Amino acid sequence: MQTRRAWLAAAGAAGAVWGQQKSPLREELEGLAGKLKRETGGDAWWYAKHLESGREEAYRADERVRTASTIKLPIMAAAFDLAERGELKWDERITLRREDIVSGSGILQEMTGGESFRVDDLVKLMIVVSDNTATNLVLERVGGDRVNGFLEGLGLAETRTLRRIRGDGTQLKAASGWSAAGQRPENARFGSGVSTSREMGRLAAMLHQGRVVSRAASRAMVEILKRQQYKDCIGRRLGSGVVVASKSGALDALRSDVALVTGKGGTFVLAITVDGMKQVDYSEDNLGSIAIAEMAKALVNGLAP
Repeated sequence: MQTRRAWLAAAGAAGAVWGQQKSPLREELEGLAGKLKRETGGDAWWYAKHLESGREEAYRADERVRTASTIKLPIMAAAFDLAERGELKWDERITLRREDIVSGSGILQEMTGGESFRVDDLVKLMIVVSDNTATNLVLERVGGDRVNGFLEGLGLAETRTLRRIRGDGTQLKAASGWSAAGQRPENARFGSGVSTSREMGRLAAMLHQGRVVSRAASRAMVEILKRQQYKDCIGRRLGSGVVVASKSGALDALRSDVALVTGKGGTFVLAITVDGMKQVDYSEDNLGSIAIAEMAKALVNGLAP
C-alpha cells in the first residue's frame, strides 16, 4: 500500500509539473492577450474545440461575460423551437410600431412604423445584419423566460437573455422581452445577455451536430449564420476555402464572436470575447476585433490535427 501511495504521489507531482508547461498555442494566445491588454486595457476570454478530435483550448471559459449581440443566436434557437412545437408560425406578421424602433445595428430603424413583417424575416434580419429592432420584436414574441427555459433544457445554465436590446433599467420591464433573470440586480451589469465562452461554444457544436431543436432546424440556423455580414472578427484572417457560420457582437468596450469554422483541417467551434477596452472605436480597425481575428487564426491552426 505504501509503495502504491508513493507511486501515486510521484505521478501527481509529475502531473502538476507537466500541467504547468504551456503549449506553443497557449503561449501564442497569451501573447496576443497580453498585447491586447497593453494596447487597449481589455481582457480576453476564449473557448475553442476541434470537433473531430475533441481537442480543446480554453481560458477563463467558465466565467460569465456580457454577450452583446451574440445573445441573438440563443434567441433564434428558441424561436425555432417554438415553431417546431407549432406555437409560432413563420408566416405570422408582426407590426412595427414607431415606439419599437431602437438605434444601433440593422435597417428597421430606417422605417417609419406601421409596416408588418413575417417572423422568419425578422429572425433573418436579427442574425444577418444584427438588427436590434428585429431582435426586440422576435424576443417579445417568443418571451424572455421562454428563451431561458429552452436554454436550460439544452443544459446551458449560464446563458440567459436578460432584456430588450438597447433597453434601460426602466424601459418596458413588464414586456415579455424582459426575463426574470434580467430583473435580478446581480445581472444588471451584463446588459441584454450573459453567457460563458464554453457555453456559446457548446451551443455552436450542438448546431453542427443537429441537436438544437431538430436536425433540420439546426441546419437551417447554420445556413442563416453563414450569411451574417459582419466578418471582421473570427472570419477575418482564416483565408480562402474556409466556411464561417457566426454571430458577432459589439459594445463600446467589447467585441465578441461565436462561430462554426469548417476548412481542410476539419470543423471547429470558437467563442471569443474581449471586454474592458478603454477607447471607443466602431471602425473595422478596432483592436479588439483584430485580436479576436488573430486568436481565431491561432486556434484553428493550433488545434488542427
